[in-house]
Order: sequence, then structure tokens, then C-alpha cells
Amino acid sequence: MKTKILVVEENENNRLLMRAVLSYHGYDIIEAANGEDGVRAARQCLPGLILMDIQLPVMDGFTAIKVLKDDPATRAIKAVAVTAYAMKGDRESILEAGFDGYISKPIDTRELPEIVKNFISQT
Repeated sequence: MKTKILVVEENENNRLLMRAVLSYHGYDIIEAANGEDGVRAARQCLPGLILMDIQLPVMDGFTAIKVLKDDPATRAIKAVAVTAYAMKGDRESILEAGFDGYISKPIDTRELPEIVKNFISQT
């Protein structure tokens, strides 16, 4: 069975890029364009990994990760922030918020599959 990855990203081009790269590497991709839909999709599909932007409409990534980590049904799902935040201290605040990791934008399509594989192997 293919591992499901939930991509929560408002930018359609970024979703397309992650879908293309990760589908090529054999993952089943589920997509959401805002934090609220991302939380709903995570609860429905229980993916093996969540890749989530921080700056999302409706519900931002910080709020969405709090909701998911507070829910016993989704608490154990690994979640990686995918964001353009790259200032000193941003990584720490992202990890403190409940994310298990951090990928900065622009996304390196050569590194993405290896990063995903590493997080999935931790589950």
C-alpha cells in the first residue's frame, strides 16, 4: 500500500510541484488549499505524513498543527512545515508549535523525496 502524504498549501503551483515529485516516488498525495481543509483531510485520511505551509487562508499552519496535535486521532502523525519563513528563530518557533520538521521554500525537488522518506521511516 502506498504511503499517503497530505500536502496543505494554498499556492496551486507549489501543490502541483510537490504532487508531481512525490507521486513519481510512489506516494499517494492528498491535497488541501487551506488549514481548515487540511485538518479535515488529516482526520479523514490519517496520512503517513503532513507537509503544511504556515501562511494559509482560513486557518494558518500554526493553528492547524495545534488542532491536530491536540486531537488523539491525529496527534501521532508527523507534520513538516514547508515555509518561506527563514529568519533567525523561525525554525525554533515552528518546532515549538508542534511541527516535527521544517523545509524552507523554494522547495528543492531533489531533496524533497529524501526528506519525506526520512520522516516516514520515523513513524
